[in-house]
Amino acid sequence: MQLNPFSSVPRPALAGDRGAVSAAHPLAVAAGQQMLIEGGNAVDALVAAQAVLTVVAPDACGLGGDAFVLLEEAGEVTAINGAGAAPLGAERIASSGPLSVMVPGIVDCWTLLAPRMACGLGPALQFAIRLAHNGTRVDPGLAAARDAQKSRLEAGGAGKWPLIKVEPGARLKQPELAQTLEAIAFEGRAGFYGGQVAAEMLKVLSEGGSDMTEADLERPAAMITTPVAVAFADHVVHVQPPASQGALLAMCLAAWEAGDYTSAERAHVGVELTLAVFEYRDEIARGIDLLSEVLEIDRAHASLKDGPRSYLHTAGVCTSDAEGRSAASLVSVFDDFGSGVFLPRSGFVLNNRGGGFTSKGNAFAPGKRPVHTLAPALVTGPSGTCAISTPGADGQVQSLLQVMLDWLASGTSLTDAVAAPRWRSEDGKLLVEKGHPALDDLSRNGHRTVPTEAGDMRFGAITAAGRHGNTPFALADWRRTTWAGVA
Repeated sequence: MQLNPFSSVPRPALAGDRGAVSAAHPLAVAAGQQMLIEGGNAVDALVAAQAVLTVVAPDACGLGGDAFVLLEEAGEVTAINGAGAAPLGAERIASSGPLSVMVPGIVDCWTLLAPRMACGLGPALQFAIRLAHNGTRVDPGLAAARDAQKSRLEAGGAGKWPLIKVEPGARLKQPELAQTLEAIAFEGRAGFYGGQVAAEMLKVLSEGGSDMTEADLERPAAMITTPVAVAFADHVVHVQPPASQGALLAMCLAAWEAGDYTSAERAHVGVELTLAVFEYRDEIARGIDLLSEVLEIDRAHASLKDGPRSYLHTAGVCTSDAEGRSAASLVSVFDDFGSGVFLPRSGFVLNNRGGGFTSKGNAFAPGKRPVHTLAPALVTGPSGTCAISTPGADGQVQSLLQVMLDWLASGTSLTDAVAAPRWRSEDGKLLVEKGHPALDDLSRNGHRTVPTEAGDMRFGAITAAGRHGNTPFALADWRRTTWAGVA
């Protein structure tokens, strides 16, 4: 029997009592709901959902990767950058393999969030631990990613990982990953950046030529920082500061606000603003100062710049609760299965974030963080808060821009804005989702349009949660396997 996991009908915004959660997988949503039911808050739900994603979506994220979070609490928005740096002694970098591995940051991010949780880190990880112990069914998307990366994974030490051979629909048990999650649950940071896990990580990386040492793992891999904020359509949009490229979204919104554009220009101007801001990607370290840049675009003709790149990965989680907290997040290992380097005793792959280094201000240096694609956003305004994120690498800025232009600038409901057809600029082409009302106009403007099937993964998958007044809500995109739930 053929089952279609997607829906072409706009998903409703769900109203909750205790809280709400939206995530890249239904089991992640279930974990978040359970925490809310058991007395946890939005932060407990966030970590529980992220932990489940490390079990069910190892191609997109994992303990060897990153987490970026925007958290509103008591009316203030904080950014947590959970992305580690290059080894202090590194002399060279690569885009894959051991030399591409940066210090993993997701677990350090969880330890920074733990004091803000009602139930604590240990309880938040229990759902994920059970799934890893008992097994989860491998969906066709994960199996396809595994097949595409199989030779790289085997070269990276994953030959005996059960995922390598399991068929779609079969159950995958990951006892080693469960054991690692248990160590984190009981020992916190020390259960990951010390002990057996750290020893295996350093041994495997050293054998591959990496210069990572205990000193690198002892340094904080996550930090609490201040978001970049921009006023937009009577709201304030908060984005991640460097090393995230979230400031590119803020630049687009600021330029739209200053440009007196019309709703009829949304698609063309949105594309051109995207192309204009990605010219500043290697200068992301400037952060909020980038908002002073004047973006020159042609309102009628396509510039045909190369612009954003074509790869995509990542998984989103957004949560809220009735006590005034909302959180937007993304977790990732960068490319599919990251570096391809697998830790057999610990049960996870390591990131290849070193592939994010480029040139200029984003050139490689020891102890430095590359620019990250992870760019969640948190919108505050008169009626409440919305935490929002999407996977899709360089498509993240583009998908969020389109939703915000439809929702905030043009007055469309958030539900309809998320469901609407999208475009994505990549490598000089403009993918346009079938059914997009501006397709013909974009072609006449001179864009290299490529009509693309509705629901194609490259158009992202929005997760959103927040509060309307005092009511927690969540909604999910119809694209991919995103889901939403409330408690």
